[in-house]
This record gives sequence, structure tokens and C-alpha cells, in this order.
Amino acid sequence: MTGWWRDGSCRTDPSDGGLHTVCCVMTEAFLSYSRAQGNDLSTPRPEFGFPGLRPGDHWCVCAGRWLEAHLDGLAPPVLLAACEERSLELIPLELLRSCAA
Repeated sequence: MTGWWRDGSCRTDPSDGGLHTVCCVMTEAFLSYSRAQGNDLSTPRPEFGFPGLRPGDHWCVCAGRWLEAHLDGLAPPVLLAACEERSLELIPLELLRSCAA
């Protein structure tokens, strides 16, 4: 399950320092990019109940990481209606709209 609360939603609270609010459709390019940045989302971690992500999976990404990936040309498509409004603290709405799936 995705999301800060692992409830399938990209909702968050003040304790979420990463701001996991951008709902994305995973791509191989983004998964490779994230791994290179030190956050391997592809490898299963059964000890944490994490099956690993594959292209096409939906996942709540940190707003800062999504913006960083966008600036590097590797941001995954966004499911705009599933993003939390707090994403706009870091990412302009027009940019998210332009990357909507």
C-alpha cells in the first residue's frame, strides 16, 4: 500500500518530512533514477511488507524528489486527482498539470 499512512492515499501529516504527496505512475526511468539517488523502490523488502515497485504501479512520491526528477527529465506521470494539495508547497499546479497521466 502506498502513502505515508500506507492506506492507498497520498494524504500526509506534519510528521511526514518527505512530503509523500505526489501520486505517480512508476516508469522504469524513474525507478532507475530513484535507485541512483539512494532510494531503491524496485527491490522487494519483505521485512517491511514492501513488494517492490514495477513500471505501471502507482506510488506516492516525495514532492521534492518528483521535482528533482522533473528537473533532470525523469519525472513519472502524475495522477493529479490523487495528489494531496500540500504538493503545491513545492510544485506549481501548472507543472503538475503538464505532467498528468
